[in-house]
Amino acid sequence: MADTPEVPPATGPRGFARRVFDSFWRVGWPRDERAALRALLQSLVLHVHAPKVRPSALTFRATWGLGFVSLILLGALTATGVYLMFYYSPHPSAAYRSMKDIDFVLPFGLLTRNVHRWAAHAMVFLVTLHMVRVFLSGGYKAPREANWVVGVLAWVSTLALSFTGYLLPWDQLAFWAVTVGANMVAAVPGVGPDLRVLLLGDAAVGEPALLRFYVLHCVVLPLVILGLVSFHVFRVRKDGGLVTTEHAPALPDGTRPRMVPAWPHLLYREVVLTLVTVVVLLAVSLWVDAPLEPEADPARTPNPAKAPWYFLGVQELAHYSAFWGGVFVPAALVLGLCALPYFDRGTAGLGRYFPRERWLACTLFSATMVFLAVVTLIGTLFRGPGWAFGWYWP
Repeated sequence: MADTPEVPPATGPRGFARRVFDSFWRVGWPRDERAALRALLQSLVLHVHAPKVRPSALTFRATWGLGFVSLILLGALTATGVYLMFYYSPHPSAAYRSMKDIDFVLPFGLLTRNVHRWAAHAMVFLVTLHMVRVFLSGGYKAPREANWVVGVLAWVSTLALSFTGYLLPWDQLAFWAVTVGANMVAAVPGVGPDLRVLLLGDAAVGEPALLRFYVLHCVVLPLVILGLVSFHVFRVRKDGGLVTTEHAPALPDGTRPRMVPAWPHLLYREVVLTLVTVVVLLAVSLWVDAPLEPEADPARTPNPAKAPWYFLGVQELAHYSAFWGGVFVPAALVLGLCALPYFDRGTAGLGRYFPRERWLACTLFSATMVFLAVVTLIGTLFRGPGWAFGWYWP
């Protein structure tokens, strides 16, 4: 590939500014397809994209933007989390007071906490939907088995990241939600009590638990997710789409669809999706404040004490059997998802939702997801004092 003709260097302040800009962005705005491909090859940010993409992959229905929006939310959580870390004190005597200072003293503190809280909930929801979409389209099959396993682990890590952050406000909601979650861990046969002590640093939620959750939430789990997401994006880039150009549906004239450069076609869509996500997240954060109940009081137990919403389905199942509902079902679900691509080896119907060739697998998976959604809704909206069933709306 020949280099572009050299342009005489500009002089003066504009020339200096141009040299600074060119030192980072060596290829200007693409004037043709060749320049667009050079921009992709020479840019750190753009290099993670494939040089060319199929026009069908640019449609919103192809991925629904779930993975990319989850990545945007992870960036929002990182930025707001670092800002909140400067003013948060991970000690029971100071944690709740620091939350009050963040809300009422820190500039943009309440907005930052709102963005952090709602982005965390949205990320749990969207990562789950992303995993469902990948399954229904057959994206877990060869050669993407390892990437599917990494995606499942990233989903579990996202739940753990949100759960560890749940305790940090040190209010009644956080204290008792984590207490319920720790009690579910204690239901593991044989080693359950030891696992709870390992998680909390004591027999009950207290100062050691708050410090451990703070370190897990701010250091350990973010590094784990960074590694998993980096590998996940790398494998997505290397494995390509589910349907190659050679196997893509032919156009009316009998030719195959021509691939187009990712820059600027894909980048335009990513910029628009980023702006929409940020606007929606800010609008929700300005409209609805993150909850902050009275300071945690171990002597005053709420009735009922509930786990975070994404664990309420497990709590509902554990109500019937601590082991089968609270331990066996979640463990079997995660292990089953990880093992699935190594047993389901068929390649028919890839890249399509609910294809006839995969109707049984899609039906069983959808039924499982609907079941988990139903028990989560029951635990959220229909369980009151004493975990009695009724119309207990918040």
